[in-house]
Amino acid sequence: MADKYRGPLFMALAASIWGGMYVVSKLVLVLVAPLALVWLRYVVGLAALGLLGLLTRERWHLRWGDVPTLGAIGVVGYGISIWAQFRGTQLSTAQAASVITAATPAFMVVFGRLLLRERVTWRRAAAVAAATLGVLVIVGAGSVSTSPAGGLILGLAAVTWALMSVLVKRVPADYSALAVTTYGILVAAVLITPLALPQAPTAAAITGNPLLWGGLLYLGVVSTAGAFFFWTRGVQLVDAGSGGVYFFFQPLVGTTLGWLVLGEPVGWTFVVGAALIAAGVALTL
Repeated sequence: MADKYRGPLFMALAASIWGGMYVVSKLVLVLVAPLALVWLRYVVGLAALGLLGLLTRERWHLRWGDVPTLGAIGVVGYGISIWAQFRGTQLSTAQAASVITAATPAFMVVFGRLLLRERVTWRRAAAVAAATLGVLVIVGAGSVSTSPAGGLILGLAAVTWALMSVLVKRVPADYSALAVTTYGILVAAVLITPLALPQAPTAAAITGNPLLWGGLLYLGVVSTAGAFFFWTRGVQLVDAGSGGVYFFFQPLVGTTLGWLVLGEPVGWTFVVGAALIAAGVALTL
């Protein structure tokens, strides 16, 4: 019974953190290129995860047969998807980024069916449909705006994050969420280092700008080490198809903070869309 609520709680918490992440990244992307920001985020995140592993005495075991799955998680999720999130955010608004990437749960249902043979029940389908309709109401009625290129790249981010979330379910259960998260981020960080390092700001530029180092701390510690861990642990506890509905907390938080912090406009349709998203979450529970 405890797992029934722990999984949704972890996933909702992660999605809410990512909603705030889009506001922070929109501010920091003025100073840093998207790929360099992904790399810096992972450097900080890996340090935080490593420290957490020391404190919890994590078993860093790794079997060669599991390397392809863990590598795919790193490349598809922490590499392609996160770069697409930052690049799409740079080309649009924080609100649009948090809302468009909320298409992730629908793709999680599809990949859950194809890769895990999860059954698509009427309740699960209705939950995703209601929440997706809520996102379409928010976007389609002009509550948020984005460029065509930004929208396509954010759509890529949604598809690849859904695929990564389903791949996590294929990792053997004796791997902890901390280990899976750390291995995936490490793979992505190593792969993008040659491309990102030349674009990265100097240490002096980072320490001399409170917005930059404060943003990196949030992105690395909170939205990477913290939220990635919560999301991975949540996915391990619930079905991929139904658990994805909690991703819709991201557009609710992202759009609200975009309005409060960045002054991005919010229409009355946001309330309608938020209600539909809440209905989808209620159906899952």
